[in-house]
Amino acid sequence: MLMNVAAVVALVVTQQTDTTVPVRAGMRLDVENFGGEIVVRAWNQNSVRVQATHSSRDRIDVSAERTTVNVRAESRRGLAQMVEYQITAPTWMPLNLHGVSTDIEVDGTQAAITAETVQGELKVRGGSGQLSLKSVQGAVKLQNAKGHIDVYSVNEGLTLENVNGDISAETVSGDVTLQGIESANVEVNTVSGDVHYDGTIKDGGHYRFATHNGDVTLAVPERANVTVSVATFNGDFDSCFPVSVTTTTKHRFSFTIGSGSARLELETFNGDIKLCRPGQLHDKHHDDQEDN
Repeated sequence: MLMNVAAVVALVVTQQTDTTVPVRAGMRLDVENFGGEIVVRAWNQNSVRVQATHSSRDRIDVSAERTTVNVRAESRRGLAQMVEYQITAPTWMPLNLHGVSTDIEVDGTQAAITAETVQGELKVRGGSGQLSLKSVQGAVKLQNAKGHIDVYSVNEGLTLENVNGDISAETVSGDVTLQGIESANVEVNTVSGDVHYDGTIKDGGHYRFATHNGDVTLAVPERANVTVSVATFNGDFDSCFPVSVTTTTKHRFSFTIGSGSARLELETFNGDIKLCRPGQLHDKHHDDQEDN
């Protein structure tokens, strides 16, 4: 009986909204949500469909202006507290997604993305151009994207897979893992966490990987041409292949691989630094995960 009463109450307070608006090239999608989730999937139609699950006290407003489709939720008592959005948008449409206690997921877009949340996870598959993903209390994962990449978290890790373009990745407390990367400019910073990089090292490129409390593990392709600078205050350096150190100070040394045209900086205050070949790095990362 209690379960039946609860089900009736849920039906009373929960409402479904389903709205579709036509769009044209040059417009963008702008969504704000206090709590719940925002899920955006791409399709090949010139329209935006917004499906929302929300309280019967809330009203979902979908408005198409000259350059923007705005999606907002309002309550009789002010700001709506919890809305679950399932949105379908054209592959070409730039996305601007913001939440507070909100998980955000994007799948299949081929446009620019700005996604920010205070407490929630960010998961993005796809994207092209300017990509900015930020969460304070949540992990960030980006796959199959290209462009200028900026990912940030305070208290969780960052994962990038099959990403092409300039990359900036920063977290305060969390691991940073980059795999299948095609880039000439990568900068990774974490205060408390490990850093793993498996990707290209292009001639003339600039790569910097730094952590205060954690290990740095990096795959160096066999034909790479790079000048490597290594700094560790309380940790060891190890390489799966021979290197010849050219200059050294108390806590820093450098060496050259090939012509040395690219620059690679590796820094950790309290951790180890290890260089391997791409296949060896994958095996080591897998073994470390099993040990943990």
